[in-house]
Amino acid sequence: MKQVKKNLPAEQRRAVTVEAVIQLAAEKNPSTITTAEIAARMNLTQGALFRHFPKKDALWQSVMEWISVRLLGDVDEVIGKANSPMEALELMFLAHINFAARHPGAPRMMFAELQRPDKSAAKRVAHAMLSKYSERLEKIFEHAMAEGVIDTNLDVSTASVMFIGLVQGLVMQSLIAGDTSVMLSNAKPVFALYCQAIKKSER
Repeated sequence: MKQVKKNLPAEQRRAVTVEAVIQLAAEKNPSTITTAEIAARMNLTQGALFRHFPKKDALWQSVMEWISVRLLGDVDEVIGKANSPMEALELMFLAHINFAARHPGAPRMMFAELQRPDKSAAKRVAHAMLSKYSERLEKIFEHAMAEGVIDTNLDVSTASVMFIGLVQGLVMQSLIAGDTSVMLSNAKPVFALYCQAIKKSER
């Protein structure tokens, strides 16, 4: 197990702690992760851990912020490289799948947090991220409609929900199988089928 240096600057310590949580979430149910386990993973005492995160909820919020910043960053990067709205959609879809494959603990944290009955700070971050993600999708759909590539009667809100649902479905199948190659191998054919549903029909 990788050893974590004990004398890290506060900001770096918080970042390392967040990454430790995501690693643990890839191995077990996030709701059962304890601060004792996190501290042990980092070779620290719980007291040292709480100096940077006064309570578990604060740590969970930071984890969700880490996921949000990195996932949306990956998405924005590929959208910026796309030469057409349909290419942007495909690159966004694949970027999300690849993010989940690199960080399998991230979607597990998202699923666990969104299922919580209470309105935690972490859950609010997760909802805000999904809202920003949907906004990006809807802009791409509107661009595609303006170019006459997809049906102008497309309900962009529903199309966005479907897009996110397909990603989540692929991720969930991989989590159940315990094999990230499941979503990686199925991503392109699933996206191709999605495109058939939203593209403008030839008449």
